[in-house]
Amino acid sequence: MRLKIIDENLTICKLENTNNLDLTKDFFFLAKTEDEISLVCKTVDVPSDTIKREDNWKAFRIVGELDFQLIGILSPIAKILADNSIGLFVVSTFNTDYILVKNDKFDKAIELLSNAGYRFV
Repeated sequence: MRLKIIDENLTICKLENTNNLDLTKDFFFLAKTEDEISLVCKTVDVPSDTIKREDNWKAFRIVGELDFQLIGILSPIAKILADNSIGLFVVSTFNTDYILVKNDKFDKAIELLSNAGYRFV
């Protein structure tokens, strides 16, 4: 399986509202539930009125479009990382999954996945 590194520093945020959110930015994930509003974005794009933030994340994504019928794509990646005490945060789009790992564990995650046969492009 091919994976692509996202060459950006990322932040996971908790927002009070979306009033100051710039939807023209080129990379972000927004989730809203009855309990919270969460945003994953480039660290340079974090809104000034963020309630909480968790900085120092990097990401990679699965290359290509994943059919909704596919099963077990993410679980081997998660297992490799979990077996090596590397936490992850996952967000998905219609096409694929993005796996975020803390900056200080990112190089190790890439090494482990490469050793397991994943190819980074």
